[in-house]
Amino acid sequence: MNGTDLFIDTNICIYLLNGDIVLAELLQGQNLYISIITEMELYAYHGDNASAIQVLDNFLKSISVINIEEKVKINTIEIRKRSKLKLPDSIIAASAISFGLPLITADKGFRKVNHMDLILFEK
Repeated sequence: MNGTDLFIDTNICIYLLNGDIVLAELLQGQNLYISIITEMELYAYHGDNASAIQVLDNFLKSISVINIEEKVKINTIEIRKRSKLKLPDSIIAASAISFGLPLITADKGFRKVNHMDLILFEK
């Protein structure tokens, strides 16, 4: 992959933060985006671990965080009604769709979402 904008799911962020070299090489040079939901999930995942929080802070400085805007809200409602994904995953999918970005994830549940450019990563 070269020079592409990609929306990354929470699990992909966790793999990267845990040092997945294959994934890091695959995403090198990409413009990465996450949902504000992913940002919250990552901070909750790392709890009170100060060193992990520092690594996370540095990681977040290198990517773009997408807030929940009106078009994301509208798409989230439609995705949730049609796919029955959990709300956080629906917001993540809606964010990627709203900004026209492919979503890279290890979660096969996103296959339920129609009209989505999905890249499934298998460890």
